[in-house]
Amino acid sequence: MEKLKRYIIFFTGLFINSLGVSLITKANLGTSPISSIPYVLSLNFPLTLGQFTIAFSLLLILFQLIILRRNFKAEHLLQIPISIVFGYFIDLTMMILFFVNPQSYISSVIYLLIGCLILGFGVYTEVLANVAMLPGESFVRAVSSVWNTEFGATKVAFDVSLTVIAAVLSLAFSHRLDGVREGTIIAALLVGFIARLFGRKLSFLDALFFRSQEGPQTF
Repeated sequence: MEKLKRYIIFFTGLFINSLGVSLITKANLGTSPISSIPYVLSLNFPLTLGQFTIAFSLLLILFQLIILRRNFKAEHLLQIPISIVFGYFIDLTMMILFFVNPQSYISSVIYLLIGCLILGFGVYTEVLANVAMLPGESFVRAVSSVWNTEFGATKVAFDVSLTVIAAVLSLAFSHRLDGVREGTIIAALLVGFIARLFGRKLSFLDALFFRSQEGPQTF
């Protein structure tokens, strides 16, 4: 029963996560680093952000297989259905937020900050569930475990790399920075901080929801 509860909380967090990504994207100041490559591709090819997110997630899972080799376990394959659900959640929330169309820079910034707050809470909720990770975080964990690097520093390097690649792709396809803007940097700086803040302020929820003494994953 507790495992079921954890998965319910995880997929709730996944939906909240997708809502945050979609609102950040709708703010029209770029998108979150992990979504930057799928977003740039969606602006230049006839597939949705969610569909490109699924494809990119599957690519990250393949990279994990290459990196981990024998240490790649069957449980890692759980990322495949999670990625598909997350991609469809993103397309669903993009439709739900059809009314978000900021007409000024101030309104764009407000939507961006609200999106970062929602995304940070979604990340915290997924960590609270402590049952699975999205391919982006799982890829970072694979890299840090194989090459003995610190997870936080590796995550920062990963986010920066994604943003740079997305910018290069945007320049190559449309000859301008389209989809990678200041909002991408702001999201990169804020979301992790917000998730950790929720983790500190709501630390009592782990004991409230779960009987297990196993603590949540660290941020």
